[in-house]
Amino acid sequence: MAPSTTSQSLLALISLLPLTSWAFDCKDVAASGVHFNFGKLGGPHMVHWEELDEMHEMKYKYNFTVDICNKLKWHKGGSLATECHHGARICAIRETIDTSETNNSTITPIDIAGTYSTSVGRPIDAQFELLRDSKSNSDAGREGIRAELHGGRFPFDDNKNGVDQRAIIEFVCDKERDGLGGGETDDGEREPDDARDEDGDEGEKEGSRLRRRDGEGKGKCEDSDHDLRFCGYELEQPKKGKKVQTLRLEWRTQFACEDAPRDEGTHWGFFTWFIIVLFLATAAYLIFGSWLNYNRYGARGWDLLPHGDTIRDIPYVLKDWGRRVVNSLQGPGSRGGYSAV
Repeated sequence: MAPSTTSQSLLALISLLPLTSWAFDCKDVAASGVHFNFGKLGGPHMVHWEELDEMHEMKYKYNFTVDICNKLKWHKGGSLATECHHGARICAIRETIDTSETNNSTITPIDIAGTYSTSVGRPIDAQFELLRDSKSNSDAGREGIRAELHGGRFPFDDNKNGVDQRAIIEFVCDKERDGLGGGETDDGEREPDDARDEDGDEGEKEGSRLRRRDGEGKGKCEDSDHDLRFCGYELEQPKKGKKVQTLRLEWRTQFACEDAPRDEGTHWGFFTWFIIVLFLATAAYLIFGSWLNYNRYGARGWDLLPHGDTIRDIPYVLKDWGRRVVNSLQGPGSRGGYSAV
């Protein structure tokens, strides 16, 4: 019984490995030995796109929300009918509008990339490549890194007929941009319908102005001054594997430059390490000393601790020291230092 229980526990532990090992830390993204820190780009960022199907009199409005550092949080009052599944880092909310006389609309969430539960079995499987290492002619002379993120599917629970999703984000070096300008952030609260309509019109204007990179059929990007730009959402056929719906984004930021500082806020300072080492050394001393006193002298209670009497007197010593400091700060009082006779 015991070996069987142990084996089951090991299998359960192993099943959790893909969930953690295939995720990634946005503060340490590496490709070909070059490290990038995208921690400042964390938080939900949004881009819009609009598609018109004149044949079926349908219009599709997409809101793509991206958080490369953390899982997206649901909006207040959200549900699976209006939100992507827990674990998503990139989520599309598609509004389907019937442009006929009815003009009805429906909301559909589409999981594009994320790290979901092990029962689903679809990790984010993040892959990174330096733009200068790419074989594409359009990447010649460009500095930065390309991220390919997986895990999504639509419909999400349809393993047989569902279409796999992925996101390809090109972080392009631009020393004049911090990567946070000109875009839209999601503050976690749904906006009123009127505000969303205005944003949708804005997205339509921006999405209608697309430029095509020289020498490439893929990778159309909106002609805007936003640091994060929409470049396409199309069904593609990779060289190996089945077709996959691909979201392409371009993120212009100084943090994609190979000479950008990458250690801000990522390492503890000297003082923090000093406190940690001092704490560990003190704990090791007390534990070893207690063990020694127990085995050599059979000590119990306070006698277990090395220099137990001194440690026990510390509160009283500190209290006496504090009283003296207070008396020194208060001075001799109103008598000018003379004692009463």
